[in-house]
Amino acid sequence: MRFMIVDDDSATRFMLQDIIEDCELGKVISSLDSAVDIDNELLTAEKIDILIIDLLMPVRDGISTVKSIKTDFLGKIIMLSQVENKEMVGNAYSLGVDSYITKPINRNEVVGVIKEVSKHICLKKFVSNIQNDLHNLSYERGINKDKSDKKMTITERGNMVLRDLGIESEAGSKDLLEVIDWLGKNLDSNANDFPSLKTIFTQLVNEKTPQEGDCKKIKAVEQRVRRTIFQAMVNIASMGIVDCTNPKFDDYASRYFDLAEVYALMRTLEKDEKPQISNSHINSKKFIRTLYIESYK
Repeated sequence: MRFMIVDDDSATRFMLQDIIEDCELGKVISSLDSAVDIDNELLTAEKIDILIIDLLMPVRDGISTVKSIKTDFLGKIIMLSQVENKEMVGNAYSLGVDSYITKPINRNEVVGVIKEVSKHICLKKFVSNIQNDLHNLSYERGINKDKSDKKMTITERGNMVLRDLGIESEAGSKDLLEVIDWLGKNLDSNANDFPSLKTIFTQLVNEKTPQEGDCKKIKAVEQRVRRTIFQAMVNIASMGIVDCTNPKFDDYASRYFDLAEVYALMRTLEKDEKPQISNSHINSKKFIRTLYIESYK
């Protein structure tokens, strides 16, 4: 993370910079004693992710500065103040301040607030990357759609979905593509008689090895697929935390996963806890069936 610290008290600035750098929270790009020259052009030029600014300063205070930059500033703002006036604090939040640190500076509070704000920035960037990929994908599909659709194989279409879900490079992604390829050769387009996962995995393993019923290999495929689907569900839950109204989140979350499990993961992530696959119900058959139907089109 790239920080800008603005406070007319040099001791506060030095203390904040020491905490940020000692705890490896990011890099302080600018440390200023006045907000007079701060504008969006400066913040953009220095690629600031987090602006930490004092509420009360001479000439131009923190509130006035936030008012002037918040419309176009895409980063996060943390306000510093000794003032505990609820109305003033509320006003700061209403203007777009993302978090608050009280003076005198408490190291644990600073670290906790910055980590929380940084987490939201990372999630926002992650979702933004997914949205950009989806936008580019939609654009590519719109160019010569009929022609390109005829050329694309079922595994190529499936791989596009896996890429959208952020699991293209996961170990089980290859297995998933092999699964839908096998299904494409053995089922009709509507998947009316969808086989059990055990049948699918057994057939795949048997086609690769002469020994039938290799239980260890079948189990290995099943576990790789399950872990990969779980990672896809974690990625979608992360998107939902940033914007649960995003139509792509709603589309993927409801069609590929059990929605209740996605919401449970969102609650886990919001608590800054690491999601555990053992605590989640992974509906592998629903995911594979949907992936197959989408890729067969």
